[in-house]
Amino acid sequence: MTPPRADGPARMRAIVCRRWGEPEGLTLEEVPPPVPGPGDILIGVRRAAVNYADTIMVRGAYQTKPDLPFSPGIEAVGEVLARGEAVAGFAPGDRVMALVWHGGFAEQVVANPVETFKLPDGMDMDSAAALLGAHVSSHVALRWQGRLEAGETLLVLGAGGGVGRAAVEIGKAMGARVIAAASADERLALARAHGADETVNYAAGDLRDAVAALTDGRGVDVCFDPVGGPLFDRALSSLAWGGRILLIGFVGGIQRIPANRLLVKHRSALGSSLRYFRNQRPDLLRRSVEALCAWYAEGRVRPGVTAVYPLAEVPAVMRALIDRRVVGRVIAAVDDGDRRAERDHGAASNVIC
Repeated sequence: MTPPRADGPARMRAIVCRRWGEPEGLTLEEVPPPVPGPGDILIGVRRAAVNYADTIMVRGAYQTKPDLPFSPGIEAVGEVLARGEAVAGFAPGDRVMALVWHGGFAEQVVANPVETFKLPDGMDMDSAAALLGAHVSSHVALRWQGRLEAGETLLVLGAGGGVGRAAVEIGKAMGARVIAAASADERLALARAHGADETVNYAAGDLRDAVAALTDGRGVDVCFDPVGGPLFDRALSSLAWGGRILLIGFVGGIQRIPANRLLVKHRSALGSSLRYFRNQRPDLLRRSVEALCAWYAEGRVRPGVTAVYPLAEVPAVMRALIDRRVVGRVIAAVDDGDRRAERDHGAASNVIC
């Protein structure tokens, strides 16, 4: 085992979940740092994106249910502090981004080298934090499950959120015509700034009618749906012959799928979970990360951060995610203490509204 840095903390700051419930029950505490095993990488965390999945995990309803107490946070960006004897290809000081099952909202986290990726030259840690979860989840869904092809039409629901905005960028990078749909005009403006060809405000009118008007009645080839709930029915009706709807999440509720509706027009409803690619197809996961890093270098994807918050404010950001008051991608600056950082679209206090 490569030893940790001599100046490493005897204890570290972390957001801690001690009981299942709402994010207001989370606390910022001083806890012992994790101890990596022979096949692990120990990362000194600098940035960690805040995801809707984190809110589900602290409620005890996520696919992964850690033992209490634990620190939430399903991804982390920082530097390698130490590596196990069985780990090759990484060295202390390497800048990395990693998918983790939990523990990202802490100053140190243990990661699996299979799910840890070196930051390419020119990529800052804020961008890496914005890219990792949202863009990777979107890419594996569109590329490997949805089989999106150049020249097809893609409908992205929830296009103002972090995952939806990533899907808009990736769809354009893959050569698709992208229709971005969201519930507010300011969210649609952000989606258009990131490459959307057309936009639909589904709070102001019927989604199916709007899509039909934009496609001359044909419908879309692929629908990327991280929303679910009542909107699913209109999205399903918006599919063209052979269309595929990708189920990414259920912010609006879990819908029932009428099988007869799939038979009509040879449609498909496909679930896409990052968990599958982590557990079953890490080769495709790595290919997705490599593609995204290449597109980043070419300027074809821009995983911009809307706002950066200090670690102590993670529970408040989670609440804003639950209440659907977050526009774009927000991250925690784990190494910034109590200092609020400001990013692309102005002060963080102006982003969650």
